[in-house]
Amino acid sequence: MKNSIQFFRIYIILFIAIFISNNLFAQDATKPEVDHSYKPLTVKLSEDGKKYVRFIMWHQLWLTTNNLDADDAKLQLTPSIRRSRFLAFAQVSPKFLILTHFGLNSLTPGNLSSLGSNGDSPQMFLHDAWGEVKISDALYIGSGLHYWKGMTRLANQSTLNFMTLDQARPFTSWHSLGITDQFARHLGIYAKGQIDKFDYRIAVNSPGRSPLGAGKNYSTKGSDLTYTGVSKLNRDEDPTGNYLVEGYFRYNFWDTESTKLPYAVGTYMGKKKLLGIGAGFFAHPNGMYNDSTGAHENVTHFALDAFMEYPTEKGDCIHAYASFQNFNYGENYVSRWSGTGSNIYAQLGYFVKSAKMMPYVAFQNGNYEGLEDPIRSLDIGANYYINGHNAKLTLEYHRIMGDIREGAIATGDDALSQLRLQLHLFL
Repeated sequence: MKNSIQFFRIYIILFIAIFISNNLFAQDATKPEVDHSYKPLTVKLSEDGKKYVRFIMWHQLWLTTNNLDADDAKLQLTPSIRRSRFLAFAQVSPKFLILTHFGLNSLTPGNLSSLGSNGDSPQMFLHDAWGEVKISDALYIGSGLHYWKGMTRLANQSTLNFMTLDQARPFTSWHSLGITDQFARHLGIYAKGQIDKFDYRIAVNSPGRSPLGAGKNYSTKGSDLTYTGVSKLNRDEDPTGNYLVEGYFRYNFWDTESTKLPYAVGTYMGKKKLLGIGAGFFAHPNGMYNDSTGAHENVTHFALDAFMEYPTEKGDCIHAYASFQNFNYGENYVSRWSGTGSNIYAQLGYFVKSAKMMPYVAFQNGNYEGLEDPIRSLDIGANYYINGHNAKLTLEYHRIMGDIREGAIATGDDALSQLRLQLHLFL
């Protein structure tokens, strides 16, 4: 704990130094003012701008410590590229939209490739590739490798504008990540739409057949279940488990949010007054397989969540989000990110407009019947917005307790904790 406090102080000093230096090098009042406002990278295909191609690119650059809970740990700082992405979408007519998104995740000194093409290094790969047709304002239908997900708002979280530094880990909001999908995206067909203050998204997808860890069960209480039903024939030697259904439904009490794209905004920093209540589900019939009996079992999850952003008269903003997720994979099954049981997650932040900062705290608690003890996580941090979400610094203390799936804990340490500093840029 001493090490944690000491290193936390170091990072606070570093964060303050960056903040001060940014202000020292601010525009001199005697010189012409430079326009730092964000202008979307858009190519107009028609004079009225209704036909266009929009480009977005972003980097999230990290500097992290080693596990501060390890005994006698010497401070190590590791640079990494958490995300490097490129996204383009085109509105070729009011009725048609196409989107392509590719990039790289989690490039570290430990997995760098000498020539960029050998070894086990992260690869540039396809994240999204889908197109949709407008039937009416209340119904759009699309298909491809898509991100129109069920369960919760954070399942559809945009990585461009997190309120926290990153998605909450363990990734219970992305519970299917690498298990039935490709990095939180499924191949399938979706429908979405908006009716006044109500919006919805629902999808029928084909699950991937190479689950992370081959569907391993992390239960400490024993179970013969694996998440490999799609790759196992049933007792009649017929294929099964080859589709899943998921959906999310929301009602907005104040302002409404755009559903043009699936990516949910982390924080609007006071630009909208929002209160959204949502409910969602995820169902994978015959997704589980019992290695002992040869029987298939169903996966059925549901969730409730609420999202609020309340601007103040000073231009500040109160941010709050909470979710309850109930997971059912079968008796005693514990997946890579969740498990049969329930998970509660909450985050609270406050945007101070005059300081361009947003301190926050986030907490997660998972109770799974296959584990003796709950899994908890805690994130305490602050964003400094150099230029809104387009250029920001985030410092965060991240801690996971009781998760046997994390390497540091599996080797005997009580918890995994680290300090993380991020420079986030997007154009």
